[in-house]
Amino acid sequence: MKQVTIYTDGACRGNGKESSIGAYGIVMMFNNRKKEVKKAFPNTTNNIMEMSAVIVALSLLKEPCAVKLYSDSAYVVNAINQRWIANWQRNGWKNASKEPVKNKELWLQLVELLKIHQVEFIKVKGHSDNEYNNRCDELANLAMDEYLQTNPGQ
Repeated sequence: MKQVTIYTDGACRGNGKESSIGAYGIVMMFNNRKKEVKKAFPNTTNNIMEMSAVIVALSLLKEPCAVKLYSDSAYVVNAINQRWIANWQRNGWKNASKEPVKNKELWLQLVELLKIHQVEFIKVKGHSDNEYNNRCDELANLAMDEYLQTNPGQ
């Protein structure tokens, strides 16, 4: 099984507001090759962008892989490592407060990808000294800047 290292980051300006702009940045590494991906979206949230980055990165893999996935998102990493997803599934996609889990459709996509790939989720400190996490943040911000340049008035 191929060993792949992935860094992801999501960002959002105006998080939760109707006029928000969000994006993700991804750095994928296999052997001595590196691939970078970025994309921006209107009217989104930071959590959606964090999750989308992970889903897109895993979806880009062409065969089952062993993945070390680094993210600064406690939301994503804890949902896996602290087994929140398993609890949500067992509780009919309700959280500990008995409310519907937010972003269920994205969690369902991630669950399916985790059936294909062996993924180890590793939490990194955001906006710190991690070169690749910083690059993902930079990519997300570049994507938002580019989006706003081509979609003035957003």
